Formats: sequence, C-alpha cells, structure tokens
Amino acid sequence: MRPVRFVALGDSLTEGVGDPAGDGWRGWAALLAPGLAEEPVDFTNLAASGAQTRDVLERQTPAGLELRPDVVSVVIGVNDTLRCTFDIHAVAARLDTVYAAFTAQGAVLLTACLPDPGAMLGLPGALARPLARRQRAVNTVVHALSERYDAVHLHAAEGVWLTDRAMWSADRLHPGERGHRQLAVRFHTLLAGAGAAKGAVPSPEPDFPAPTKSASLWWLATAGTAWVLRRCRDLLPQLLRLALDEMRHRARGTSARLDLRTSAAVSAALAALSVADRPDAA
Repeated sequence: MRPVRFVALGDSLTEGVGDPAGDGWRGWAALLAPGLAEEPVDFTNLAASGAQTRDVLERQTPAGLELRPDVVSVVIGVNDTLRCTFDIHAVAARLDTVYAAFTAQGAVLLTACLPDPGAMLGLPGALARPLARRQRAVNTVVHALSERYDAVHLHAAEGVWLTDRAMWSADRLHPGERGHRQLAVRFHTLLAGAGAAKGAVPSPEPDFPAPTKSASLWWLATAGTAWVLRRCRDLLPQLLRLALDEMRHRARGTSARLDLRTSAAVSAALAALSVADRPDAA
C-alpha cells in the first residue's frame, strides 16, 4: 500500500514565504502534511512565488496530475489581483479546469479564500478599495467552485488572525511561522472533520519568535523596496486609474456602481462556466 500523497499548488503563501527553514521556506502545507496520516506522507510542494492562476493551470497542474495525489491544495489568486491583466472570467475558467482535473482523479481538494492585499499593506482607501473589490471577486468565485467540487474550504479571509501582528511576517503580506501554523491547524481541523486527516494535529506554537520592529523596517528598506518596485511597474499605472475612477464615483455618490459592476462580472463568469458544462453548449 503506497503512502498518502499530498501535492500543494499555489504561490508564495503555499511555497512557505514567511516561514524560513534552512536556506528555503517551509510553510503551512509542509506543516500540515505529516498530520494527514499516521504513517509517513509523500509530500510535494509545486507552489512558486509570484504564481498566478495561469501558472497553476499551465505549469503546476500537469506536474501535479502525474503524481496522482490523494490530497491536493490549490490556494491561489492574490497575484492575479495585483496585475494589470486581471480578468475574473479567466480566473474562474482556470480554477474550474484545475479543480475539475484533480477531483476527476479522486483527490480531496483543499481551497481557501484570502485577505485582500491592499488592507494588509495598509494602502490609502482610494488605492485599497479597487484591490479589495478584486479580491472579493476572486473569493466569491473560489467559494462557488469549492462548493461545486465539494472541496475542503478554509475561510482565511476573515477572523482575528488577520489583525494579530504576531501572525504575520515582516512584509505584512505573508504569514510568519505562527500564521503558517495557524493555517495548518485550521486545515487539519477541517480535513479531520471530513475523515481525510488521521495523523496528529500540527503544533500551533512556533519554534522562533515573531519578527521584531527593526526586522520589519529592515525588510521594507531592502527586499521590500525591490518587491514594491517590481509590482509598481506592472500594477501602479492601472491602479492609479482605478483610484481616480474610485474618487470620481465617490465624489458623485455613485460608488455602489463599482460594486455592482464587479458583482455582475462575477455572476457572468460563473454563469459562463455553467453554460460550458451543458451537453448542448457546443
């Protein structure tokens, strides 16, 4: 009898950024893996920093399917919201394809909705609101598709852990060790309830202290600056346009139209998937 196979797909969150281990990262998925079974678990982490839904579909999914996992996590979407190419229709179609491929193999699917990056970074309202709107759109799609494919879904976009500074790394976007452990514990609880985790619960207690204020400032002055510059080249021009649109609508008292527009786009994206699944769709 082969060991339980767990394959993790996604971006830097699942790669483990914020939870250092040696020369690399560990992260919530690696912390969760031993708790899936009483015997050793075969764990493969295919997640990569900066990945978007396109990367998960085109690169990570083919590699993951070859491994024929018993459990697969697909936690992705934040990087899509940070790009000028953001398209909720494309995000929905890609996630639908990925979820369908793994569940067709019989894998237990793990998903999560995520906090919006604008709030985590503390951006001004006019800049934060468009990103929040995008992340809500992605989360709505993930919620709907998770239900469709009977996924084990974690509501990670809410809860007191978001405002607990001890849960987060110096960059304010990725969990620190304690935060990654919190995700592992919460996923284990859900999996155990579904009968898909038979090993020990991951420890919630970190091995290392949370980053100090000086460490946070050092990150912002070094790696953080480079991260902001990389994102600004791609996102900032469009984000400024979104912010101007936001301010115009607020001045006119028509901000609700932006929310309605996003809701309509999400509904259309999900409806398009439903139509595509019909036998007469062709």
